[in-house]
Amino acid sequence: MNATQADGLMTNTGQAFGTSAYRGYVLFSLLAVYTLNFIDRALIGVVSEPIIQEFQLTDLEFGFLSGFGFALTYTLFGIPIARYAERFNRVRIIACSIILWSVMTALCGIAGSFISLLVFRIGVGIGEAGCTPPANSIIADYFPPRSRARAIAIYAMGVTLGGALAAAFGGPIADAFSWREAFIILGLPGIAVGFIVLFTVKEPPRGYSDPPGTPQLEKLGFAATLKKLSGNRSYWINTLAATIVAFVGYGISSFQVSFFVRIHELSISDVALQLILPISVSAAAGTFGGGFAIEKLSGRYPNAVAWVPGWSLIVSLPLYWIGFTTDSQSTALVMLIVAAFLHYTYLGSQYTIAQGVVDVKARATSIAILLFVVNLIGYGLGPLFVGAISDFLSGSYVDSALIGSQMTLELCKGTDASILAVASQATLEACREATGEGVRDALRYTALIYGASGLAYLWLCKHLQRDLLVKMS
Repeated sequence: MNATQADGLMTNTGQAFGTSAYRGYVLFSLLAVYTLNFIDRALIGVVSEPIIQEFQLTDLEFGFLSGFGFALTYTLFGIPIARYAERFNRVRIIACSIILWSVMTALCGIAGSFISLLVFRIGVGIGEAGCTPPANSIIADYFPPRSRARAIAIYAMGVTLGGALAAAFGGPIADAFSWREAFIILGLPGIAVGFIVLFTVKEPPRGYSDPPGTPQLEKLGFAATLKKLSGNRSYWINTLAATIVAFVGYGISSFQVSFFVRIHELSISDVALQLILPISVSAAAGTFGGGFAIEKLSGRYPNAVAWVPGWSLIVSLPLYWIGFTTDSQSTALVMLIVAAFLHYTYLGSQYTIAQGVVDVKARATSIAILLFVVNLIGYGLGPLFVGAISDFLSGSYVDSALIGSQMTLELCKGTDASILAVASQATLEACREATGEGVRDALRYTALIYGASGLAYLWLCKHLQRDLLVKMS
């Protein structure tokens, strides 16, 4: 068999697959898919305040809705879908997944209760589980090792571009209509994208772009894959670092809009366009910039894929602290823009490392295991953690404002009209201040945990070259 065969054994060529123009189209298509993935995932954070107020949720309950409820099914379905992708057509898996999560996103707009919204969010999680593992596997077969860091970084920009577009469109739509129309309008176009991918993206031969002589296995089961990974320090240190970043990042992103609405008293549209959009664009630039820098530096510094994100995360700490502490909106914006650029340099690295230390037949599975841990702990528990800290501190501030005897925390989270129906204007203002300071403290203290992920990436440098199967230089 030869390298042009999409299934079975093949000869590694070390060359890129397809023409330069078509590779660019495939990468752009996968970036568009991943962007759509995160538009639908991030939208709930953009419209957090009206959902919290309509259903009178605590921040902990919203953290469960935005994080754990989604992450649990995402992680449970991710590994089985990835195992399927190791053997069958990856493009078809991605296309079907897009259609499923897009339909479920649109259905969120008709949810009549907290429970029904949670059910539809679970459906979104099932659909999105079929995106990243097969997409990373496809990219590795289109691009040789020397080009993968940048290619994967471009793909990973979908995380931040998705957040930017969710803010750019979701905020104004929610202000003009309601949060429900935002889900419907942003969810439905994904159905068309799914069919475009299905009919225009080619399934590449597995292992085509790996250098000749790269170790290959005829078949590697899940148990065997897990056993091989169990002793791979680089894989698990990378997973630890990425999980910590996700824990903090998803926790912050779930409540960042609420922070600006409560503290800076802005509308959802103003927050989305004036603050979240530029921060997300900066994060996208950091993702690409990290991949570009790593590709340029790897020839001279083989561990650049680990130490670039490591130092960037550590340097971002004081910037996040100032951004969430200052009462100046402009200062907060500048600090958070620079911090986002620095910390998102990690995003391409987590995928590059995870698939670089495993055999070609296990790449989708290795990414799925990474995402299992990252999403279950990071996405699942991060928003819950920030929500719980916010509720605890907000409750203490409600008590210290001497309104605890007449207002519960749940009532304080309601709409202005619902609070004024049972209390005075002064009580309303006290509630807003208490819940604002609670989420402010939760965000700035949580952001300090980024330092632990930076140290983990620096630790990774000690083991990485021993474990990489395909060198980046």
